[in-house]
Order: sequence, then structure tokens, then C-alpha cells
Amino acid sequence: MAKKFTRRPTKRRAKTKVRGKKKDPIYVDGQRPRPMYVDYKDLELLKKITNRQGKIIGRRKTGCTAASQHAVTAAIKRARFMALMSYVGD
Repeated sequence: MAKKFTRRPTKRRAKTKVRGKKKDPIYVDGQRPRPMYVDYKDLELLKKITNRQGKIIGRRKTGCTAASQHAVTAAIKRARFMALMSYVGD
């Protein structure tokens, strides 16, 4: 007797979520500040861009453009040097 093959139920894949573009935290009212400068004394903004260990978060997570990420990095390093921020986390 020949075996009858039955079709297995296929597993449905979860639909991939479409990510919206993250808003650049440096932009003011949707406009890029000219010249691109981030104040090293603005600790509220700089703490948003560092994690608990004190490391600078990358562009993919923060949503910064390349120019604003460079400005943020320079501001964080300046704030660390001036002892406004710590080099390591709490």
C-alpha cells in the first residue's frame, strides 16, 4: 500500500515591524543648528546619549546624524575632562 502524504501546517512568520526614523536629539524644532555645536554644560542631553556604564551610545540607537554624533562625542569628552561627567558609570 502506498503511503498518503499529508501536508504539514506551515508556521507563520511574524511580520517584521517597520521602524520609523528616530528623531535626532540635537535638532531644535526639526532644524539643524548652524554651526553644529553641542554645549558641554548641557548635562541633561549628554546623559541621554550615554549609558549606565558611562559609554557613548552609537548612532543607530540615538538616531543622531553623523555630524551631530561627532559634536555630541566632542561635548561628552569635553565634559568629562572638565569633571562635569564621570568617565565610568555610577
